[in-house]
Amino acid sequence: MKYTNALFIVLILGLVSCADKDDPNYQYFPDMYESLAYETYAEAEIFGQINDGNNQEAMIPVEGSISRGWMPYEYEDNTEGYEAAKAELKNTLAYTEENLAKGKELYDIYCATCHGKKGNGKGWLVQQEKILGVPSYDDAGRAITEGSVYHVMYWGINTMGSYASQMSEKELWQVDHYVMKLKAELEGKPVRALENDPQIQEMPESLADASTAEEGSEMASAE
Repeated sequence: MKYTNALFIVLILGLVSCADKDDPNYQYFPDMYESLAYETYAEAEIFGQINDGNNQEAMIPVEGSISRGWMPYEYEDNTEGYEAAKAELKNTLAYTEENLAKGKELYDIYCATCHGKKGNGKGWLVQQEKILGVPSYDDAGRAITEGSVYHVMYWGINTMGSYASQMSEKELWQVDHYVMKLKAELEGKPVRALENDPQIQEMPESLADASTAEEGSEMASAE
């Protein structure tokens, strides 16, 4: 027994002394190191049975699938699509101070350099004659609407490119609100009233009456 223990200790020390930090030693439980799952884009016969003969792990999305958080835009990139969007498409995003402020922030980043801070078509690039022919938002010939502004930002037009990849759908509508605000200012129209934040719930009448009664009771007690 004594010799067996000594032999075991020598064996352990021998294994430890042969270890090399730069060269991994034997793996007694490789399941902890080597994944049993299929690697991305790796080919395996099992996938061919359920993926139309394509042996890769990454499958083709189901027809009609859309990316999470993205909604299809139904108006096509042509004259007919532009005119339809101009007449039909409305901005359903709440006209709040927060949305206007975000719209202004994005407008100053993406739009003001050409369209100008006031939307009069006199941005820095226009003043430097780097780009010409940028119309003012109050141009009667164009008569822009919420729908036409969104459509142009989504698809682009002439030398203006699309901004659908730079901004989300919500951000495009926020800029849309701000552009229409600038248009109204250029036309000298009254300021549009802000809407209540939809996250702020109005106090129910029953609670309002109870609150009023409680305030009246407190005032009577004070007197």
